[in-house]
Amino acid sequence: MKDSDATVSQLNLLKQKLHSAKTALDEINEDRNTKLQTLLQFIGHLSLACKGQNLELDNKLAKLRHKLNTFERVDEALPELVDVERLLKGQYNHVMVQLEESRAGLSRVIRQIQRVESAPDRLKKEISYFKQGLSKPFHTVWEYIPKVEQLIGFYELILQQEFTDEHRLEVQPKHRQLAHELAQMVSEIEFRKDQRDQVLVIKELLASELELDSLLDAYQTILSLLLDNIARDKTASQEFLYTLNDAIGAVREVMTDSHNQVQRSEQLKSQLNREINANVDRADDAITEVDDITRLKQQLTEELNALKLSLARKEALEQREQALQRKSIETMRKELDALGNEAKSYKERLFEQQKLNLLDNLTQLPNRAALEERMEQEFRNHKRHKTPLWVAVADIDHFKSINDSFGHSTGDKTLQVIAMALKNSFRDTEFVARYGGEEFVLLLPDVANKDIAALLNRVREKIKNIPFKFKNQRITVTVSIGAAQVSGNEHIQETFERADAALYKAKNESRDRVIIDQ
Repeated sequence: MKDSDATVSQLNLLKQKLHSAKTALDEINEDRNTKLQTLLQFIGHLSLACKGQNLELDNKLAKLRHKLNTFERVDEALPELVDVERLLKGQYNHVMVQLEESRAGLSRVIRQIQRVESAPDRLKKEISYFKQGLSKPFHTVWEYIPKVEQLIGFYELILQQEFTDEHRLEVQPKHRQLAHELAQMVSEIEFRKDQRDQVLVIKELLASELELDSLLDAYQTILSLLLDNIARDKTASQEFLYTLNDAIGAVREVMTDSHNQVQRSEQLKSQLNREINANVDRADDAITEVDDITRLKQQLTEELNALKLSLARKEALEQREQALQRKSIETMRKELDALGNEAKSYKERLFEQQKLNLLDNLTQLPNRAALEERMEQEFRNHKRHKTPLWVAVADIDHFKSINDSFGHSTGDKTLQVIAMALKNSFRDTEFVARYGGEEFVLLLPDVANKDIAALLNRVREKIKNIPFKFKNQRITVTVSIGAAQVSGNEHIQETFERADAALYKAKNESRDRVIIDQ
């Protein structure tokens, strides 16, 4: 009877171990699911960074994010991962097709250039070599851009040949207008830091005595700089797509392997659980039915040995499963760390570009797009809190005469100085933006009716007292300002129009004054 009690005790102990093993396995599964859920959320956030590349790709990524909300839907998401990978590869193929079409376009242009009979023999040979080089396909954008620059160089040489000193064309007013428009466009475009010195030289060239050759050179240089910037942006996006494609492929493989391993492990564990339960059942039956203590001892020993063997196999299976899971998670972690760094870099570049898109390149004040966004924000605050809100429009008096008398570069410096004076004249809660040309818009919340005139006149006097000196000539630069307060049920755009009308009234009444629409 003692042996029977010992056996029952040992059996209870084995049951406790089995329960502990199942609890540990549940904890492992819960930990794995938590980590995989984090991974799925990361993939969802990462897919948002790819928006805008391709409409079909955007739709697939949206479906993928929806299906990856929970770990239970991973099986449904696996086909979507295949489609996303296919679309990413398709995007790459689309870029390759575009490059091939561009190569064909260059071939057509070079055939037209070869028809110019007056081109020097040396240039004709270079063009012939260039045409031979176009027989090879382009593999990257970086192979395409130098070809475009070289093609522009051929045009430049042919134009120089055509417009020799003996046949130099007279500069006409329309050419000066083109130079002025190019200078204006250049001022509104954000160039990289390493390009700005070159752009400054071009702007000074356009503001000086103009020749047609100089105008053509300026257009060619600006075109080359813009093409270079486009190529850089396109290459950065392309590289990010490649990285994302590789990472999604790797994650898909790891998830598929992990899923298959879990299924196999579950099948084996189910089989082992059945064997263990069968051993326990047979041991229970033996205790109940067998009267011979020797036979009972023998049968229980056999069942316990079989039970130990099954538990050992299950423990080995769980250890192997844990090792595979750790390996899978480590593989995914490395892939995602690398992709996370790439995504962070790409996000930082996008953030910087977004900031630049809201700044006026010349004055570094917020631009018109930033102004419209801030106007809506201030208007909402005005409606919510019922606080006063003023809109003022400032315009530099006789600015055209500064450009005509001293050049566009001097006009640009004047704008920069006045922009800084305006910015430093207001609190952080007040907003100054360049509206365009020589006009600035001010948004002034929480200013009382009795204080607005004094505030704007102080700004006007501050600008009037700036000691401008151009070509050893001391001049006074003044501004006219019109202002209006948001009132009643009008929209802020209507307030802006009233302030603009007040500005024109100030301009017509001798300038250098502030007029407030009451």
